[in-house]
Amino acid sequence: MLSASATLVLCAVSLVFLQFLRLQWIRRGFPPGPIPYPFFGNLLQMNFKIHHEILKKVAQNHGNVVTLWLSHIPIVVLQGFQAVKEGMTAHAEEVAGRPTNFVFKALTGGNGVMFSNGHLWKQQRRFGMLTMRKLGVGKRSQEHQLQEEVRHLVEYFQKAKGKPLDPTMPIVHAVSNVICAVIFGHRFSTEDEDFQHLIEATDVIGAFGNSISFFIYDLFPQLALLFLESCKKTMSSISFMNALVTKEIERHKGKRKTDDNSDFIDFYLEQIAQSKGDVDATYDEANLSQTVFDLFLAGTETTATTLRWALLYMVLYPEIQEKVQKELDTVLGPSHVICYEDRKKVPYTNAVVHEIQRYSNIVLIALPRRSVKDTELLGFHIPKNTIILANIDSVLSDPEKWETPRQFNPGHFLDKDGNFVNREAFLPFSIGHRVCMGELLARMELFIVFSTLLQAFRFILPEGVKEINTELVFGSTMKPPPYQLCAIPR
Repeated sequence: MLSASATLVLCAVSLVFLQFLRLQWIRRGFPPGPIPYPFFGNLLQMNFKIHHEILKKVAQNHGNVVTLWLSHIPIVVLQGFQAVKEGMTAHAEEVAGRPTNFVFKALTGGNGVMFSNGHLWKQQRRFGMLTMRKLGVGKRSQEHQLQEEVRHLVEYFQKAKGKPLDPTMPIVHAVSNVICAVIFGHRFSTEDEDFQHLIEATDVIGAFGNSISFFIYDLFPQLALLFLESCKKTMSSISFMNALVTKEIERHKGKRKTDDNSDFIDFYLEQIAQSKGDVDATYDEANLSQTVFDLFLAGTETTATTLRWALLYMVLYPEIQEKVQKELDTVLGPSHVICYEDRKKVPYTNAVVHEIQRYSNIVLIALPRRSVKDTELLGFHIPKNTIILANIDSVLSDPEKWETPRQFNPGHFLDKDGNFVNREAFLPFSIGHRVCMGELLARMELFIVFSTLLQAFRFILPEGVKEINTELVFGSTMKPPPYQLCAIPR
């Protein structure tokens, strides 16, 4: 007779073995991939991170359409330009969903625009795009706000008088205030405690997005909240941001004039009032709050991180910096107030901005999609509710689409005559129905801020510093390590 403990061990081993067999049976209906293990799937092999280097090795062994398992959940990963383009556009409507698993529901409640689905998402996105246009995104009226923030940024660098400084916080402040002006209708003083807390909260939530804690929280939410400090900080940061947005909404309600809409919240409150009684309408304060949350989170982290890489690259490649400055001086003049339309006059500068985005590639993996019905991707059957990831890193460094994918080369965006050319594999804002809603605003910010800073300053390494670490700081966006530079007035 077996002892009780031996019987328990035997039962446990049998359960694990049955789980293993079940996984192997289920995975036959998905694209190929590494063997998943019971309970963890491929998480152990991935070190609990969806890392671009791991995905590259998986693609080498299994092809450009592969399946990874996060615990018992299958995730189909698309790699390389052709796979990403076809996978996200051939059946665009069918792969336009977002995951509905616990962690995303806990973070957003299924509201807003970033992680909502179906009719709610379509209505919120359509309203958001229309309102962005009404607010002048892409037009001169919006440029004035941008130019005002750049002026504050230039003043900050001037006060340093060429001494070493870390550009992180002034850049984050400038970018954050641009989106605050769009959403709230006002900018914050950099000394404002709410503003400082808002920036800190954004950073905490962003870091949580592709961390070990994120996956543990999805698997064991109660334990994670009990024992993981990062989970506690994230939930506290979300609570703060929601409270701040609620305070702003109440402030807007108190001063509302229906004929005087000046920011996103104004337009949304008007839409709520107009759609009362419409059973198909999804406009309410819960969706307003989450949409504002989404816009701020997406509109701050990515642009600020790209600009940090931009200045770092100019320090590392002084000959490129000099060439940009020569073009800006010759074509626009040293005192010209730069606007977005100027990009057409300065092709080399425009090419450098695009190459900064390509080479820094701050969003290695696009936000996850979900198949809303059974579909087919590149010859593989994809069941309904399958999570799909597009590896943007593999697109922006695809050797079949870029001449020197692992080099910083503005020539990628220039023809033989020095004219700017668009490239079909330039997809930093993703592709398909879920392409970034704030793409135009981000493009404007990057060009105007970068060009204005290079017009005003020459950026160099501090005295005695021979080299700077350029290894990615891994997270939901890929940041540069902390660095210092000197901004020498020109």
